[in-house]
Amino acid sequence: MSDESGFSIDGPNTFRGAVLLLVVGLAASGYGAYDYLQQSDAVENSVEVDAEITEVGVESVSSSSSGGADFTPTVQFAYEYQATSYTSTNVFPAEITRNYDTEDAARSVLDDYETGETATAYVAPDDPGNAFLKNRTSNSPLLFVGVGLVFAVVGGLSVVNRYRGR
Repeated sequence: MSDESGFSIDGPNTFRGAVLLLVVGLAASGYGAYDYLQQSDAVENSVEVDAEITEVGVESVSSSSSGGADFTPTVQFAYEYQATSYTSTNVFPAEITRNYDTEDAARSVLDDYETGETATAYVAPDDPGNAFLKNRTSNSPLLFVGVGLVFAVVGGLSVVNRYRGR
């Protein structure tokens, strides 16, 4: 069962499409793994600093999978590290941010933060411009790894099948 896009239930119909799917899957998995390792390192080596919360909110983002909207908690805070002033917008140390199904769920992530108040932020000494508020890892990069692996496996199997001439 295929459509005009060249994809079918078994994967792409062309060798080129299969290779592209494999490469995209490997790239997504690699980026997710890299981001997870980076955030783990940041959490392990971070130092605490005082930060002033300058903005707190929730942003609506469209979700193509559900047809509705997902929500992302947003925050901005100012802090100083080694006599240099910085601002950051990171809730977690991961670059890949998590979206939430409801606005209330996204807002609950920021329940401890109010505009104008002081909070503890965490700075990785090797990347002082990217402080974060929650000193724990996020599983969002692992989702990237999993989805990427699915694409890579389907692409890899399709490459093998197309190469054999099936």
